[in-house]
Amino acid sequence: MRYPASEKLEIIRLVERSHLPAAHTLEMFGIPKTTFYRWYDRYRSLGEAGLEDRRPHPGRVWNRIPDAVRQDVVGLALEEPDLSPRELAVRFTDTKKYFVSEASVYRILKAHDLIPSPAFIVVKAADEFRNKTSRPNQLWQTDFTYLKVIGWGWYYLSTILDDFSRYVIAWKLCTTMRAEDVTDTLQLALEASVYDQPTVLHRPRLLSDNGSSYIAGDLATWLEDKQMEHVRGAPNHPQTQGKIERWHQTLKNRILLENHYLPGALEAAIETFVDHYNHQRVHESLGNVTPADVYFGRAKAILAERRRIKSDTIRQRRLLNRTQAA
Repeated sequence: MRYPASEKLEIIRLVERSHLPAAHTLEMFGIPKTTFYRWYDRYRSLGEAGLEDRRPHPGRVWNRIPDAVRQDVVGLALEEPDLSPRELAVRFTDTKKYFVSEASVYRILKAHDLIPSPAFIVVKAADEFRNKTSRPNQLWQTDFTYLKVIGWGWYYLSTILDDFSRYVIAWKLCTTMRAEDVTDTLQLALEASVYDQPTVLHRPRLLSDNGSSYIAGDLATWLEDKQMEHVRGAPNHPQTQGKIERWHQTLKNRILLENHYLPGALEAAIETFVDHYNHQRVHESLGNVTPADVYFGRAKAILAERRRIKSDTIRQRRLLNRTQAA
């Protein structure tokens, strides 16, 4: 696909400002490195004029998205204004059974002035938990975060999150951050995951920080009784619990858009968002499926269906191009 000089200049500036490596940023937009650096060399030697096309635009591009599909993408974006281009691409593929890439969705929306410019990229933590999980319920992450209720004070949200799928298994809104609040949340998680049954031989490990509630003797006794291993991250190294830290940030970005005047109202807002996060919000690191899809084993079938839709879409575009050329 050909880009006008203005879009090439915008992409160059975006790459220059990004904290990520240029190759990673370009991959997000589907632009080959060789193409980008050819633009960049022209820009440095000739300025913006060097970004103008040197060859006439081809009369027909076999892989061009039909105009009707483009309008459908715009219509979906207007119906779902909260979705990012990545989420829109996934939603469009799943609902319309027609593949459109994230980069194509971005360009379509950009052309209709539906995306603010520039589009900044969130920088991810560089460090990871050393022993990666390979299935659900191998490792659970837990932590507290605080939320304020106007006129009532601070409340503390205790969450159990599955490390492999990022599925929020259980949560509890507490007035304190004691060991008993942790054990109450863990008990909810064990019941929800059916890991509280005596026939279960291998229970999940628990990963936490070194907060007072997590180093308490009462918690150690409770975990020993439940035959659960407890792993704690290194002090002053929140990246170890990066997934649950990211969950807290995502939650607060939505919950704190409104003030809450009753604990029950805050609890209802959390419950609504947890359901959205688990069952509707596709996660980029999971291959653009939901945490529930991974946790309950549906992800492989969904990804296989998307690959089939993509193959069928490319075949349809080739056939349409040949028909028009005949």
